[in-house]
Amino acid sequence: MEPINNAGGNAPSGTGGQGGGQGGRRHFPHRGRGRGHGPRVGGQPGSRPLNQSRPAVPGRPIQSARPSLQPRPMQPSRPVPQSRPMQSARPLQHGRQVLQAKPQMRSFGTGKDKLRIIVMGGLEEVGRNCTLLEYGNDIIFIDMGLQFPEEDMPGIDYIIPNMSYLRGKERNVRGVIVTHGHYDHIGGIPHIVPKIGNPPVFGLPVTTGIIKKRQEDHPGAKLNIKEISVDDQLVLGAFQVEFVHINHSIPDAVGVIVHTPIGTVVHTGDWKFDFTPVDNKPADFQKMTDIGRRGVLALMGDSTNAGQPGHQVSEREIGNTLRMIIEKAQGRVIIGTFASMLSRIKQIIEFSQENGRKIAIDGFSMKTNVEIAKALGYIKVKPGTLIDINQVDDYPLDKVIVMCTGAQGEERAALMRIANGDHRSVKLVPGDTVVFSSSVIPGNERTVQRLKDTLYRKGAEVIHYQMMDVHAGGHAKNEDIKLMLLLFKPKYYIPIEGNHFLLCENAKVATSIGIPRENIFVADNGQVLEFIRGEGRMTNEKVNTDYVFVDGLGVGDVSEVVLRDRQELAADGMVIVTALIDAKTGALVSIPDIISRGFIHTQDNKKLMDETRERLKTILRDHDPKSAPDQTFIQGKIRDEIGAFLFTKTQRRPMVMPVVIEV
Repeated sequence: MEPINNAGGNAPSGTGGQGGGQGGRRHFPHRGRGRGHGPRVGGQPGSRPLNQSRPAVPGRPIQSARPSLQPRPMQPSRPVPQSRPMQSARPLQHGRQVLQAKPQMRSFGTGKDKLRIIVMGGLEEVGRNCTLLEYGNDIIFIDMGLQFPEEDMPGIDYIIPNMSYLRGKERNVRGVIVTHGHYDHIGGIPHIVPKIGNPPVFGLPVTTGIIKKRQEDHPGAKLNIKEISVDDQLVLGAFQVEFVHINHSIPDAVGVIVHTPIGTVVHTGDWKFDFTPVDNKPADFQKMTDIGRRGVLALMGDSTNAGQPGHQVSEREIGNTLRMIIEKAQGRVIIGTFASMLSRIKQIIEFSQENGRKIAIDGFSMKTNVEIAKALGYIKVKPGTLIDINQVDDYPLDKVIVMCTGAQGEERAALMRIANGDHRSVKLVPGDTVVFSSSVIPGNERTVQRLKDTLYRKGAEVIHYQMMDVHAGGHAKNEDIKLMLLLFKPKYYIPIEGNHFLLCENAKVATSIGIPRENIFVADNGQVLEFIRGEGRMTNEKVNTDYVFVDGLGVGDVSEVVLRDRQELAADGMVIVTALIDAKTGALVSIPDIISRGFIHTQDNKKLMDETRERLKTILRDHDPKSAPDQTFIQGKIRDEIGAFLFTKTQRRPMVMPVVIEV
């Protein structure tokens, strides 16, 4: 493989430990040398030169066979040069360069500065995954995702990582590396990347395709997106980055291997081991073994399913079950699944073609992802197989499959509208088979159950993952995690991507195979991990990782105070009190007006309204008619005393909004 140098434009030029940037080149230390010394060039004696690679393909990075990354032993009889420049670089499209030098693995402890690892999101929740690595004046990110709102966050669309730590350091960001195309790993990119100097964003084809498509909703900022392959290698300041193929529920998922002057850090991304994947590409166990043999300082591992025993089910097994369901179904088949599960969508389309069925896709995100996968050649569809959702009634019921979103019971998603009879094109009929090809996300249990009840009432045959193998997760279970740890053999293990209890379950797996507990870092969001001279520690330093809320077009303008107001309104409603007072004396001019929203129905509680008005008259009685009224004081008095009065009457505390008008 050949390293690709970042020339993203936001990094200052330079050499040595703080290099990188426009036109810059890196000097990589050889094993056992200090920073600033050049690498050896070439392979073992007798091997072909590594700089003989295929010519660049326009619009694509240069591809090459992956050479061994085993460092060449130093020759004691040969004097070590103080500094040797790297080979000249040939320019590539998009401003990247191919360096004619063999990548070298660093041993632990050769760097002088501290390596800081800060997880900005994903250690206390499922989502908002974002990891920062910092060495000297160089920073890279791995993933930049979003988190969907919780029940106590009314009106919030989603949450993104907090980047206040980067104020004043924007020019140090060398790149954003994306492990795969799920929104909990890419969702923050449109909002964050333009504000941190617009560094290049690296990802494999399906990943970059989804990022580009999502960016159409944010036309104000143009991203510097770089499409790479799994065999490419990046040079980003002090970091040398390569990739390893892993399996997940979406194509082009990779683990990230970051060689730093302190040692090698591996980030798994979301992963599972699938020995019979749909694309016939199991995880690259050989590369994992090679990297592990040469030494991994720290492994950052997915915790999502760490508490579940055994191995994750292969996606092909799920496909076999779905094929059987489709073949045996006498009527129409409606399949609800996640829009991002392209491996499953691919199989369903193939089974439809085998059985002579037409397939209609409903759900904007699912249709978008299928179009991206078709354009990249991942999903191949025969002409005439896909039909518009409006055409389902043009074919016999046993010749149609409807594939849609909404298996989590989302209110306006396609499957819920079909169940409720609100869908304009698909009407349930007795004999329809409805398949929930997904697990139930925690928190959605009640809505999914109501959806199933409605489907049963309409006469549908319902199949879900608790009845048959119609869903497999995309995350490793504990036996898979053990194998990953044995392959990489890390000195330190950092559980990531999950709630705290999931991180602890992941830590238990690591201790069960002999990793010392003191070498397992179960951290919180923003907690700084430091590594120097091959040793690591979890510090007490924390950076700001407070929620940044996205609400419509607003990013970060909804504060905790605003959210508390919304929670109050959702809990106990609001009472608006309007009072007209004399501008000179402050005396009440007319009977106060009271409006209730979400608190009580005024027509059914006239006695309480009358008592509240009498209380208002007492509060607004002017005890000093010679002085001018103080609006702020009057509003505060109304808010406090009416709030307390209503609480004594109802044991509820609505938000009281006083409106005082001087006339």
